[in-house]
Amino acid sequence: MKPLIDILSKLGLFKDDLDYHLIRASMVIMFFFFGYQKWFEYEAQVLIPYISNGPLISWLYPVFGIRGASWFLGVAEWSFGALLLLGFWNKKLGMLGAAGSVITFVSTVTIIPFMPNGWAASAGGFPAMVGNVAFLMKDVVLLAVSVYLLKQDAQRVSLAAKHPGPGQGNVELAGRVKA
Repeated sequence: MKPLIDILSKLGLFKDDLDYHLIRASMVIMFFFFGYQKWFEYEAQVLIPYISNGPLISWLYPVFGIRGASWFLGVAEWSFGALLLLGFWNKKLGMLGAAGSVITFVSTVTIIPFMPNGWAASAGGFPAMVGNVAFLMKDVVLLAVSVYLLKQDAQRVSLAAKHPGPGQGNVELAGRVKA
């Protein structure tokens, strides 16, 4: 194991905050692409079974209609992605983006139990997922990532408030320099 650890160390894997920055960047990229899709008719149609069965988002169709609901989600996803991007430099904005991300993925994860035909009857039903449920399972991980980013940004904002002064961007947290 030691040679593997040495190689990983030389590659920069243990660099302070590498994981935090990679996770933030991946969420920004994900929100950009998922938000982009929402502007097109094909995606508005794909979303129908998700939004229709989402206990926290089914209100979108009566309020906005099919295309309007898709556009609303696109604006929300781009807004949260932009706030997460700005979080590289401003942790308060990053917190807002992470909070929006948490809301996004709580909303999508709660669809899972309500998705019709989401469990393969030929395999005995739950936990043999199919189709739309299988697609939504990624949101469980994205919810955890969102909570992680929210926690990290909230800690950084809190510590910066307790220790104001020059170099507020670099706050000591758990023995590591945090930007």
